[in-house]
Amino acid sequence: MLKIKNGCIVSSKTKVLKLTTAKKVMDKQKRTKPMTNNEGTQSLAILGGGPSGLFMYKRLVESGRTDFTVDIFEKKQLLGAGMPYSRDGACDEHITNVSGNEIPKLVTTVEEWIGSEDPGTLHRFRLDPKDFNEYKVLPRLLFGRYLADQFKQLENIAAKQGLSTTIHYATEVSDIIDLPEESKVRVIDGDGVNYDFDKVVVCTGHHWPKKLEGTISGYFDSPYPPSKLAFRANHPVAIKGSSLTAIDALRTLARKNGQFVKSENGQLSYKLNQDSSDFKLIMHSRSGLLPAVRFHLEDSHLAKDSVLSDEEVDRVRDQNDGFLPLEHVYRRNFLDGIRTNRPEFYEKIRDLSLEEFVEEMMELRERVPPFQLLKGEYAEAEKSIDRRQSVYWKEMLAVLSFAMNYPAKYFSAEDMQRLQKTLMPLISIVIAFAPQGSVVEMMALHDAGVLDIVSVGETSFVEPQEKGGIIYHYKDEDGKDVAARYETFVDCVGQPHLQYRDLPYNSLLTKHTVSPARLKFRDQIKGQTELESGNKNVVKGPDGFYYLQVPGITINDYFQVVDAYGALNERIYMMAVPYIGGYNPDYSGLDFGEAASARIIKRLLNE
Repeated sequence: MLKIKNGCIVSSKTKVLKLTTAKKVMDKQKRTKPMTNNEGTQSLAILGGGPSGLFMYKRLVESGRTDFTVDIFEKKQLLGAGMPYSRDGACDEHITNVSGNEIPKLVTTVEEWIGSEDPGTLHRFRLDPKDFNEYKVLPRLLFGRYLADQFKQLENIAAKQGLSTTIHYATEVSDIIDLPEESKVRVIDGDGVNYDFDKVVVCTGHHWPKKLEGTISGYFDSPYPPSKLAFRANHPVAIKGSSLTAIDALRTLARKNGQFVKSENGQLSYKLNQDSSDFKLIMHSRSGLLPAVRFHLEDSHLAKDSVLSDEEVDRVRDQNDGFLPLEHVYRRNFLDGIRTNRPEFYEKIRDLSLEEFVEEMMELRERVPPFQLLKGEYAEAEKSIDRRQSVYWKEMLAVLSFAMNYPAKYFSAEDMQRLQKTLMPLISIVIAFAPQGSVVEMMALHDAGVLDIVSVGETSFVEPQEKGGIIYHYKDEDGKDVAARYETFVDCVGQPHLQYRDLPYNSLLTKHTVSPARLKFRDQIKGQTELESGNKNVVKGPDGFYYLQVPGITINDYFQVVDAYGALNERIYMMAVPYIGGYNPDYSGLDFGEAASARIIKRLLNE
């Protein structure tokens, strides 16, 4: 049986065929489409069909429940891949920073899928299934095909189980309206068509707002889609940041302005094109540090069972005026693991405070020139992978980052400031897990004199020029002011934590369905002092207490949105990571999707 959805014919197998323009016009005349169900059946919408939507759908299918219907809204024509693993976020040269054994369980393993994939596709990515194993990384576009296939397999399983699924391809959601009187949520698409559901899970992923791109010549607000950077640039290019996002930009720009050459002994070098003789890439980093290199993980899934239980969080909060101390999480999810598994290293750091530990690790990195350190870490990582032995303190730092994400909403404002100032800079560098293939290219570019990095500190700023390009202002290592002019600038700081007002669903803001995320000061005098000293992120609440405003909106432990009065919403779940960065200060793609969907499904199905 065929159904009409948003100007498309949707079969029971969720295939979508475009109708004529005339039919679309007729369809738009019926603006509201209530999701009619059998008695006792609930309607659920998943907004976004990327990796987060994939894991949410997987949880629903695994539940075996058929007492609800599922509608999935995806703005592209492909499910599963999302931005990072599609043409929106990758070209052929971009690779994942996780191997098959580190990927959360789906329907089939990557290794099984590679063995059944089309030989022509594998040849395009220079991948031989005979040489592939679960410890190897994949080209991102190929991994996107894998995720798309997993989504399709889940659809087939759902159909056999009797779970009704409707896919809305090429459909972008423009607004979400909560209808508490009707116990419904209205979803409005870009054509103005309304759909009413019982529950909505927002799984939209990366969002890169355009501010000056397209207005200032040579200015790019992000490197995505990377195809826009495939141009010749016979001049130095300024890259803001040194994260994996920056590496994406480097790989694309380098290929358009030269070529990588591998010698008989396997050594990689880089040679500029004749018409790009003045091409150069300059990374601008606050610390002047490069990301650490991907190594072998002893626990490929980063001890996901290490997340503090709700019972422990409640017990510790009861003992600490309602707060969860950062020190407790640091000890439980970092020091305890090192004490058990690396006692010698533990003895060296056991008496260090969190700040002292971070200072020592950063000083060690700052002591060595960045590319020299990169080569040393590359050799260490190669040895780690060959021997399948972890660089354990780095692994435990990744565990800490993962484990502190969910209870971070219970930190005091003071602890969140400590986290942002002290721990996150180290975490962002160490657990970036830059893939070996990317690091080899970076070293070749540096050896060729094409790639360099400068430390620009905390006070640097970029001044766009009306006639094109920018001036990068910063102080050099001697404290002298520098104003460097660049024709081309690419902002590569990574996915920003967006603010409350950046939420693209206006009705959620105007109807106060959501509220800005904030954390209470444990020491109210400190909060008052910060407000009076001009800290714009500190506010005095209606209750008379001082709070630190953090990015994004307020959510509870089950990712339900919370309004200004502290009331949770039973109908709307927010899993879109750019808009919950204040309460989830560090998130890691697939791991986040798997863990967040596990919490949501418990509340969604009342289990």
